[in-house]
Amino acid sequence: MSDILAFVALLLMLAAAGWRRAATTASFTVASRDLALFPLVATLVMTEFNTSTLLAFAAAGYGAGPMALALPAVFLVGLLFYTVTVARAWKRFDRLSVAELFTVRYSRGVGRTASALLLLAMTGFTATYVKSLTLLFTPLAPAWLPVPALAALLSVVVLLAVLPGGLVSIVRADIVAFVATVVLLPLLLYLGMQQSARVGGLGTVFPAVQLGVHPVAQWTNAALPMRFVSTLMVITCFTYIAAPWYGQKIFAARDTRVAFRAVGISAALVFVLYGAVVLAAAHLRAAEPLLADPQLAVPAMILAWLPAGARGFAYAVLFGAALTTLAGVWSAMATMVAADFGGPSLATVSRQRALLVVFAVSSWLGATFLVDRILDRLILANIPVAALSFALLAGFHWPRATTAGAWASMVVGVVWGVGCYVVVGEAGGYTWPWAMGGIPLIFATGIVTSLLTSPTSAEPATPPAPASTR
Repeated sequence: MSDILAFVALLLMLAAAGWRRAATTASFTVASRDLALFPLVATLVMTEFNTSTLLAFAAAGYGAGPMALALPAVFLVGLLFYTVTVARAWKRFDRLSVAELFTVRYSRGVGRTASALLLLAMTGFTATYVKSLTLLFTPLAPAWLPVPALAALLSVVVLLAVLPGGLVSIVRADIVAFVATVVLLPLLLYLGMQQSARVGGLGTVFPAVQLGVHPVAQWTNAALPMRFVSTLMVITCFTYIAAPWYGQKIFAARDTRVAFRAVGISAALVFVLYGAVVLAAAHLRAAEPLLADPQLAVPAMILAWLPAGARGFAYAVLFGAALTTLAGVWSAMATMVAADFGGPSLATVSRQRALLVVFAVSSWLGATFLVDRILDRLILANIPVAALSFALLAGFHWPRATTAGAWASMVVGVVWGVGCYVVVGEAGGYTWPWAMGGIPLIFATGIVTSLLTSPTSAEPATPPAPASTR
């Protein structure tokens, strides 16, 4: 009973924080472009902190031990790259959708194609989020409730949280979830260290962590090849710069200084929070080495280590993390459709809410019928986003880039990524040729094509700033 009360209490706090009905489209889509540093940091961290990545990273920590800290380092590097290359630029651009850059800088056709690629990727992302949320709550669900029904129920709850106020609701709920997350994850790590110490510590299952005993072996562990990690770093750097859910929140920042500082701070906090989960899962391996499914390491830690009441709080924290991430991506998708395809007719609050319902249904369908291995599907969904990397960075930083160069780089990026997946496959490690060969090929194609073609008369050298940033 205490677990139920704690769970309901935190959910009510999240609901109370987020239940603010938006009166204007600007409030619903970009929080009136007035977020200060702390709320922006909180919402950026909770946007990245989601149950899909949480379960995948915990599984890696359980299997590979402390070396799995390399996975949170991927986000540290990727978000710092975002900070340096595009954080200020996105705020100066200050529209509704990141795909508008491609329209303003190149052409309407490039913009709509970029928007379609991003929507395709986000459909895949949200399907994995719903899947991971369902896995997280499966141990607590009654036996008579089918898994697809549980996924549908959780999706409806998330949808109800975002419908009243759009981005304003998301940010306000994110602040509560952020504070609770900062409390929970260090606690799990502390308890894990205590539990594993009783059986000899991490050295019982990860001998290389003992000082002086084959220190290099830990970083050549087959459970998490560093070749795989290095490809993720490259992929993250060149996909997050186009992330619509990040772009939407940067547009909501008060000014460029706030946007820049918030992303840099968020990079460090995301690494610390995911790092705590990875290390806690490694300690779980020492204490309980026979876990049937490593993807369930997080619920196993919660159920085994936390007392009554705290377990309910922990599940509410994780639900809050999933809720705000999933709602944030749905919000970005709805805003993108309105900005890139529908114009004023889809930009009204009522039609934005209708689009949120559509995307909730598509996420449930994907989670139910398409997603099996969470991390693999998360990576696969990045193929269309990576294809936009040259056109995006050149759009901000290289005036010589042409529409033809943008088209050529996007086509090569999609064809190369899909080709690597089809020919090499997941078993063959397609991410290596896709990232290490594909990213240079995308940029080489865009640069060479741009140098060989001339800008059209209607093609601006740089994206013009909007009339007002507030």
